[in-house]
Amino acid sequence: SARLSSPKLFQPKETSSFFKLGERLIQIKLIQYGSARDKVYINLHDDEITAVNGARKLLEKVGGYLIKVENYKTRNIRFRMDGKYYTVDPNRIFSRIGIGRSLIIFGNTSPKAIDEIEKFANHILQLIPPNVSWIIALHNNTNGKYSINSYLPGGEKEQDAKGLNVNQDLDADDFFLTTDSVLYYRLASEKYNTILQDNVNAKKDGSLSVYCGERNIHYVNCETEHGRQPEYDQMIVAAVQKLD
Repeated sequence: SARLSSPKLFQPKETSSFFKLGERLIQIKLIQYGSARDKVYINLHDDEITAVNGARKLLEKVGGYLIKVENYKTRNIRFRMDGKYYTVDPNRIFSRIGIGRSLIIFGNTSPKAIDEIEKFANHILQLIPPNVSWIIALHNNTNGKYSINSYLPGGEKEQDAKGLNVNQDLDADDFFLTTDSVLYYRLASEKYNTILQDNVNAKKDGSLSVYCGERNIHYVNCETEHGRQPEYDQMIVAAVQKLD
């Protein structure tokens, strides 16, 4: 009897890049599946495990490149410099304004700390291959805190959205955000919760989505509530199938 051969999976090859932020050495894992590097998957918050698990399953099948910041399975990065501790959200470091705001939220700030975090952000950006076709951000959220409802009229992020497709039958915590209008309409037509970022008027908060929007880089964030693994797995496959 003939056996059905299972599809060949890409085996991950891991290397690491390191950055000294104050007195702390931060590891960034670079994980290559196959040889494809046109699409880059990026995980900035090390506690968003559901998203990374979903991306890894997909990458084993289709290949690609994953950049992952290691941070003791916590969201925000804490480091010591010149006798003081500083904390910053690693998805608020891609502009000096965003860095400054993030530091103030968590306590201490200083011009030197802003300078060093800016260097760290540039280090991450330099790990992205030139002429990348898509950046796929891997995120999870906490129930009810940040969702597509944040972008509704009157929501705290209303000004950030140029387009909004809300499916009341889906969990509001499960959504896509993209800088690209073509992808927005493709995902919206499939009835996903989808946000088209206003790349001109979005708040300059230092997020990677705003950085990409300002530079016409194709970006999509696939986001679900923590722990919703089947939903994440399905959504990231759907998104990648509709790229390009």
